[in-house]
Amino acid sequence: MQALLIGATGATGKDLLDLLLQDNSFDQVTVFVRRDLKLVHAKLKVHVIDFDQTEQWAPLVKGDVLFSCLGTTLKAAGSKDAQWKIDYEYQYQFARVARENQVKHYVLVSAGFASSRSLFFYSKMKGQLEEAVTALSFPKLTIFNPPLLIRKDSDRSAEVASRKILHVLNTLGLFRSQHPLPTEILAQAMINAAKSQASGIRKINGKAIWEYAGVSQ
Repeated sequence: MQALLIGATGATGKDLLDLLLQDNSFDQVTVFVRRDLKLVHAKLKVHVIDFDQTEQWAPLVKGDVLFSCLGTTLKAAGSKDAQWKIDYEYQYQFARVARENQVKHYVLVSAGFASSRSLFFYSKMKGQLEEAVTALSFPKLTIFNPPLLIRKDSDRSAEVASRKILHVLNTLGLFRSQHPLPTEILAQAMINAAKSQASGIRKINGKAIWEYAGVSQ
């Protein structure tokens, strides 16, 4: 199987890339990044691209499955417009090109509360992206809606604080469906979903992500 990956430098993307390179089901892994990964592997192909120059990278988007882990925070992006460009426009354009190039399966990391009807910018943006890529009619579309992610060595203070609060609530038996999820568990679930023979649209969240990864919550 030939895998395509965008977002390989983020927390989930890094874990996913490591697992893909170790997995014998994938004989080639092609990543599209803005800066060189400085990583060498026999089955790894790295394309350093400008996401705004679609015509330059479009012919390279060919494979069996596209994994999309691209995303940023509002703080890192600097504005809602900049975040929209990365989290929505770049991901949608890549999905559109992949569909045109006959990529059969699209695996998207969305958000736990994604909804195009949300009053919150981030959740609404993610919901709009889900609807847009669904309209592309991939033979197989898998959307992951993970809860708060546990990133290795995270320095995001709000994320660390939220994780501690959720831990206390989970201990009390509350919000179990929003139990924080390690990025490596999400990455393994994505790979297992890619190997599945099931067709059509699947949305996977909460406890089901752990089950897809083959790990007890």
